[in-house]
Amino acid sequence: MTLNPEQLRRAMRAWTTGVAIVTAVHEGQRYGMTVNSFTSVSLEPPLISVALRQFTHTHELVEKSGEFALTVLSVDQGHLSDRFAGKIPGIADRFEGVETEKMLIEAPLIKGGMAFLNCRVAKAIPVGENTLFVAEVLAARGEGEGNPLVYHNRVFWKLTK
Repeated sequence: MTLNPEQLRRAMRAWTTGVAIVTAVHEGQRYGMTVNSFTSVSLEPPLISVALRQFTHTHELVEKSGEFALTVLSVDQGHLSDRFAGKIPGIADRFEGVETEKMLIEAPLIKGGMAFLNCRVAKAIPVGENTLFVAEVLAARGEGEGNPLVYHNRVFWKLTK
């Protein structure tokens, strides 16, 4: 029995996640994409994982550079999630007009985010149409305050206390 991908898609809509943007730079090219398949793996050593769809520009740059930056988005950054997910037609440069900053590596971080990570790929595991990148966290900064961008059932939500 083979599961229809749409059945899995519908079931996964019940899973609430945060939203992040992964960015990478290689030989002067930069690109980024929205992800929600991101998690902490270990504190000692500091490791995270992120799944990136193969044959995307971001995947290619992460693979070639061996590193990436990750910005956890705040509730006010839904438009950036859509932009880096390719949902806004006619945008040639996803970074155009977006305020960025850097920590240790060249890959840009999105200003206004909730948390920021610079990572070096430790292991790349092809899984289905994706690659699961397990990465060492080289630098991390969390703002602590504010409200994260949350995604549930194809809609952005705001957390309340």
